[in-house]
Amino acid sequence: MKKIALIASIIAFNLGSITPVIAEDKDENKVAIFATQRLSLDTAIIIAKGAIKSCREKGIQVGVTIVTRNGHPQVILRDTFAAPITETISRGKAYTAVMFNVSTADLDSRSNTPVGRAPGLIMSKGGLTITAGGELVGGIGVSGAPSGQTDEDCAQDGINLVQSELDFL
Repeated sequence: MKKIALIASIIAFNLGSITPVIAEDKDENKVAIFATQRLSLDTAIIIAKGAIKSCREKGIQVGVTIVTRNGHPQVILRDTFAAPITETISRGKAYTAVMFNVSTADLDSRSNTPVGRAPGLIMSKGGLTITAGGELVGGIGVSGAPSGQTDEDCAQDGINLVQSELDFL
């Protein structure tokens, strides 16, 4: 029953959140409108709590940030004993994932470049994109585990809770 309610709320939210965007075309006199999807707050909370739960099961306290497709924070959660710095790092990982539209693990080789040192970017494992039907809708960053791989695994576990529903939107 909860799953049906979740699916219904995701569909209802996404139907109500289609945002028109004006874009340029080859013919500068032609106007086009594009529909974009947004991650609902309820879905973002499910993902964030799922990531925290996954890390708790490993005995790790973390911070988790979910950002919109534009990199704006939507949900920030920090487990009881996670260090305060996990908020800043998780936000940087989530932001970086959506700005480059890739896992932050894929950017590790660029971390010691001028781009990698840009303020707000964190190019180490633990940041993933969130997609709905193949379209970028947000990002997640996890920080606080002893390794970036564990941060990434917890982030993926959070996404996995809703990914099958998001794929049908």
